[in-house]
Amino acid sequence: MPRQSPLPVDPIAEAKRQWVAHGWSDAAAGMSAVTSVIRAQQLMLARIDAVLRPFGLSFARFEMLRLLAFTRAGRMPMASAIARLQVHPTSVTNTVDRLVRDGLVVREPHPVDGRAAMLVLTDEGRALVEGATTALNAEIFEQPGLTEDDTTELVRIIARFRKDAGDFSDPRPAPDPL
Repeated sequence: MPRQSPLPVDPIAEAKRQWVAHGWSDAAAGMSAVTSVIRAQQLMLARIDAVLRPFGLSFARFEMLRLLAFTRAGRMPMASAIARLQVHPTSVTNTVDRLVRDGLVVREPHPVDGRAAMLVLTDEGRALVEGATTALNAEIFEQPGLTEDDTTELVRIIARFRKDAGDFSDPRPAPDPL
């Protein structure tokens, strides 16, 4: 998709002005915040998609491969992957189906639970995700488009929002050793 030239006015600021003009002042700041986050996500995903395209990966496929590559043996139960990726089981199943079709992941029977499946990263999958990770680090994550201080502040704000929304809880402190 060709890069568009900047708009002469910030459409989110204009939407906020319109919200206030229509008597929705109490909702204007929230609408502006939500819309800004959604637009920022679109901009970030467009950059990520451009980097992952040469690898033949979507961000969902990359996340699954990276998750498996982080494990000691390159394997985990499907249910664990679903929980960690925080997406609908059907979406994970569809992603895994494509990764299996492409020879990047295989499904194996769970060693204990006969109803469950283990996802196993193939050597080809590991090589692909390592290359994609190197590219994402260099082209996106090392230069996200924000200063280091802004990046830190943004992550803190969003983490607080996510925690308050029930997305995660702080880990319990480990007891002191005896």
